[in-house]
Amino acid sequence: MIPHAKIRHPRAAVLVLHGGRSEGPEAPPRLNLPGARMRLFLPPLARASAGHGVLLCRVRYRCRGWNGEREDAARDARWALGELARTVGELPVVVVGHSMGGRAALRVGGAPGVRGVVALAPWCPEGEPAAQLAGRRAVLVHGDRDRVTDPEASRRFTARAREAGADARFVPVPGGDHAMLRRSAAWHRTVAEEVMAMLGLSMSAARRAPREG
Repeated sequence: MIPHAKIRHPRAAVLVLHGGRSEGPEAPPRLNLPGARMRLFLPPLARASAGHGVLLCRVRYRCRGWNGEREDAARDARWALGELARTVGELPVVVVGHSMGGRAALRVGGAPGVRGVVALAPWCPEGEPAAQLAGRRAVLVHGDRDRVTDPEASRRFTARAREAGADARFVPVPGGDHAMLRRSAAWHRTVAEEVMAMLGLSMSAARRAPREG
């Protein structure tokens, strides 16, 4: 777990999970494109949460893939939540994840202290459990040009999560792709706004991610 910046007295935390592969027991490479994608979200989150004592942390997985029943990314996310509680105490946490990391974020959304989940272009296979999100907030954000994970699967998961008792919402990104490069400002702004709302914190206009013209 790698903090984005030192926060002396954190009052809340955001855990950021990158994507990966369905299978891959090897460690992610040092130059890891999925990890680099999610690092781009940290400066907008830092601007949005400036002055609020929000600790931003990203997780470096032990394994590159989900790896079937091992669910390695979800296991690493649970470990990171435990480390947060151990090192800085019980804080409200929002988990943000992309692709495989979105699946992991949704899996741990019911963990103690988690206020909500923002899942970006998540990998949501049919039958993916949603009951753990009962009583929690979950926002699934998906571009309509995604050719890697299915926006309609995210819509269906959102409906199942609502049925399970979650405050769940689907947010489409028109023109958005899986890498979140198209409409990048919209992705960054949406994440910052949703995270701050889940933590019950205000975000001034000056701290918002820039809007696209």
